[in-house]
This record gives sequence, C-alpha cells and structure tokens, in this order.
Amino acid sequence: MQRIALVLLLFVVFPFQAQENRRDNPAGMLSLGGRTTVSLFNEQKNEMSGSGVGGQFRLRFSDAVNTDWFFDYITSDILNYAHRTDYHIGWSVLFYPINNHNYFHQTTQFKPKFRPYILAGHCFDYSKIEAKDGTNALDGVWYSERWSSAVQAGLGTHLELSPRFDLSLTGQYMIHLGNHIETDYDFTSGTLSFNEHKGASLAGHVLVTLSLNYKIAKLWGFSRR
Repeated sequence: MQRIALVLLLFVVFPFQAQENRRDNPAGMLSLGGRTTVSLFNEQKNEMSGSGVGGQFRLRFSDAVNTDWFFDYITSDILNYAHRTDYHIGWSVLFYPINNHNYFHQTTQFKPKFRPYILAGHCFDYSKIEAKDGTNALDGVWYSERWSSAVQAGLGTHLELSPRFDLSLTGQYMIHLGNHIETDYDFTSGTLSFNEHKGASLAGHVLVTLSLNYKIAKLWGFSRR
C-alpha cells in the first residue's frame, strides 16, 4: 500500500514540477534585431577599417543554446586608390556558460544584467574591390570580385535591459576559406592591378558588432500560467 501511495505521489509531483520548468524555458523564442559592424585588421594590404549595417534574427533552442542568423553590408577603403564592399549572410551558435535566466514569462521584478556567451558559426560572403575614380587600372580592369565562405568564432555579451529587449556586443575573428584577392598599386605610375589566388586562404579580419534585439514571439514550448 505504501508503494502504491509513493507511485501516485510521484505522478502528482513530477507533472507540476515539469510544468513549472516549462514556464521558465526560453526554447522557441524568436527575436528580431538590427546591427552595426566594424571590420578591423583586414586581410587586404593598406586596407582601412571598414564599417557597415545589417539585420538578424535569433532563434533559441534551450537555456544554454541560442542561434543568430544575420546579414551584413560592410564597406572599406584601400588607401585612396580602391574601395571594397563585402556582403555576409550566415549563422552563429551562441553558448551561454552562465545560467542567470530572466525570461519573458518571469513575474518577479526585472533587473538589467549581462549575459556572456561564446559563439562559433559559418557564413557565405561576396567581396568586390574596385578602383576609385582617378586611379589608372592596369589592362583596363576596374574591379575584381569573389564568392567564398568563411568561419567565425568569438566572445560576446547581452545587456538585457528588459524581459524583451537587449543590447548585444560581439567580437569575433572571421577566416575566409575561398579565393583571395590582392591589390597591387604602383605609387610611382599610379596604376592598380588585381591578383586572385586560387584555393583556400586563412586570411581574415576581426569583426566587432553591436546589435539591438527585441523578442517578438515564442514559437514553441508554450505553457499555461
């Protein structure tokens, strides 16, 4: 009789505990955001720091794992003789090593907090380097372009300003895996030439990204309050 009572007690307690856990589970949360990116220590010789804008959405799979799906448009100058444009479209996995959650359904008073994370991911990119006006392009070629892919990894943190809104700062290194374009400028004659190297290249750049994100919907993991 005691065993039967114990089994019945487990069936009563466990569902209530599971329901309470589901209430705080962030899985299925969808966020939309805008971002601005600065490109530093670029792969191209004489290339200045670049900057750009983009957008992203996040889809969270668990308390510890989130994902970023992003698009970036970045421009930079190569001294005064060439201009570079980059388009990135890709994704990153965000891992949260510290569990200090405060989610959409939390009813206690909210306190802003930092949430650090580790990220790694992949993207496809298109790059175009073109001569500026007044530059003499060798053989009449005024630009060179490439399609390639890249991998990135880095660190970041969210500053959670409310249960729905956060400000995120990320620093990461992106390594391009495709063909590599180099510019060769003769300062004496003022002529510019492009050299494309076939095969994989480990050259890359550092990206610092600041984004604003807003939670708009919970796609799964609903629970009744």
